[in-house]
Amino acid sequence: MDFTFTEEQQAAVETAKAVFSTVTPDAVPSPALTAGAVSEDLDRPLWSRLATADLLSLVVSPRHGGAGLDPVALCLVLRESARVLARVPLLETSAVAMTIERYAPEHTAAELLPRTGRGELVLTAASQGRTGHDPAERAVTAHRDGTDWILDGLQTAVPWAHAADIIAVPAHTPEGHTVLALLPRTHEGLDLAAQYSTSGELLAELRLDSVRLDSTDVIDTEGAWEWLRGILTTGTCALALGLGEAVLTMTSQYTGKREQFGHPVATFQAVAVQTADRYIDLRAMEATLWQAAWRLSGETEGPLPAAGDIAVAKIWASEGVRRVVQTAQHLHGGFGADTDYPLHRYHAWAKHLELSLGPAAAHEEALGDLLAAHPLG
Repeated sequence: MDFTFTEEQQAAVETAKAVFSTVTPDAVPSPALTAGAVSEDLDRPLWSRLATADLLSLVVSPRHGGAGLDPVALCLVLRESARVLARVPLLETSAVAMTIERYAPEHTAAELLPRTGRGELVLTAASQGRTGHDPAERAVTAHRDGTDWILDGLQTAVPWAHAADIIAVPAHTPEGHTVLALLPRTHEGLDLAAQYSTSGELLAELRLDSVRLDSTDVIDTEGAWEWLRGILTTGTCALALGLGEAVLTMTSQYTGKREQFGHPVATFQAVAVQTADRYIDLRAMEATLWQAAWRLSGETEGPLPAAGDIAVAKIWASEGVRRVVQTAQHLHGGFGADTDYPLHRYHAWAKHLELSLGPAAAHEEALGDLLAAHPLG
């Protein structure tokens, strides 16, 4: 298999670097210094710059005004966004847009996707289904009432919901299927309550009370929710990789300048070994991420479903990003706990990503189930 990035993918990275170079990670205060959210809204100026640079339409097909690139290109851009802790729902909006294009009726895609690419619509999704067997997938129920759908239930920790125009909500039907409702934030019967992540970002608890939706606003195509969940999860792994790389760079620069006993601490064997271990973590995170992204792009085949590669990527991402930031905190000494120092914000974001991905043990169990169902060799 060829893991070389295409010219289009590399061009997307260069564009992303130029846009995100304007972001200052320490411009937003540490969550330790705020009683609530670090900010009530996404970074709107950055969102506009992303739209102008055509990065919001990156994964939208040309017939809807986009570049038509794949999950690999999206993950490359997400990695750059995480290096600077960009406060935009780029992952959620792109993942929902890809799902709409792939599974929704053409008239729905034609109505929503061009506006999304221009930055006029913000999309997000409820429940990332971290383990693949997440009870949250059944927290909302849906049943038909004539040609309409009626939704009831509750979803917690929905990112960017207070700023989104449309929220993609998975709902469980009496027949045992999962449909995907495209729910306007201001829809009757929907109530949003404030919640806060470990990174200090404003989340939402969604309460749905007999929410009625037209059938055109519900994607009931088989596999739509599983596809969206795969993109969200793989994209979160890309965010963990970009954040981890930024933190290791920050640590290398600090230990290269900090001296003890007349020598930079980076020259001490214990420090060198720890940073080398974290470098190995990042390379493993990178290799498993691209394998999962390529499988979602349909570029490779393997003995297991794509869910197997996604599970492996999640194992490395959730464990790896935690180890990277913990080592960084240790090697920075007192600076690691200073809320005015950027590392504190990166640590808070890393913890949020780790919790979003879920525990490695759960993914190992899911991988074991896949291996039992699809024996190798």
